[in-house]
Amino acid sequence: MNPAATPAIRAPLHRLRQGFTWSGIGAAWLLTRLPVGWQLALGRGLGRLAWHLARRRRHIGEVNLRLCFPDLSATERRRLLRAHFRALGMGVVETAMSWWLPGRRLRPLVTLEGLEHLEAALARGRGVILLSAHFTTLEIAGRLLALQAPFHVMYRSHKNPVFEAVMRRARERHFDRAIRRDDLRGFLRSLRQGMPVWYAPDQNYGREHSIFVDFFGVPAATITATHRLARLSGAPVVPFFPQRLGEDPRYRLRLLPALEGFPGDDEVADTRRINALIEEAVRACPEQYLWVHRRFKTRPPGAAPVY
Repeated sequence: MNPAATPAIRAPLHRLRQGFTWSGIGAAWLLTRLPVGWQLALGRGLGRLAWHLARRRRHIGEVNLRLCFPDLSATERRRLLRAHFRALGMGVVETAMSWWLPGRRLRPLVTLEGLEHLEAALARGRGVILLSAHFTTLEIAGRLLALQAPFHVMYRSHKNPVFEAVMRRARERHFDRAIRRDDLRGFLRSLRQGMPVWYAPDQNYGREHSIFVDFFGVPAATITATHRLARLSGAPVVPFFPQRLGEDPRYRLRLLPALEGFPGDDEVADTRRINALIEEAVRACPEQYLWVHRRFKTRPPGAAPVY
């Protein structure tokens, strides 16, 4: 290819990608005009389609479930993974719901348990680390909780600039503040202002600032930031876990009591404690956890790759 012609080719391709993105966003917005039950049914259909098309992600999910649920038979794990893809499809639709549905349509869908635990933790005056995990209900759960209690949210930037702009605008519209994942000062500033900050430490962020702690009995590179942030800020840690109730358009949000004796003196023990909490929440609705993420990509020294 002629290097001089490369910019002339890249520009139209960039505009084409942007056009596809805007078309997808527009279709998602139109979808939210439908009844919620219809939206979720279409989401399940999207998940079934992804099962056949997203072979790489399906492989990642198969590996994760084999590692984390060795006691299940191959047939049981396959059934669980199929259910997970349906949950993924619903999660895509729920993202659109969380961005564009008015509160009056969302409030009847949620049961919130444990709000008193968040209020008690906030009364300490140090803000709250609202500890959660990457479930397929992540976006809708945040929006539903925001209808009951204001909080700030940490997020990871999207590589697609159009999607990133729309996502950020939606989150800033519904949350008091959206904080980039790498903005530690912004996180601590929100806590000093007495705000809860939504935070999920359960993905693979590489070796830096990570230690190997078991997750479902498998050594997983896990960031120690929950321990460090709690120590720096003095903020209590309140676990927050969502659950989609079957295939009906209903959601259960659980706020648990603030962790006692956290942080301790041992960051390994604290990080192990966080993983155990998340694991317990995953076991309550395993199909709704994000199994298509390469959670075990970073391996202990000498261990073979699993993907």
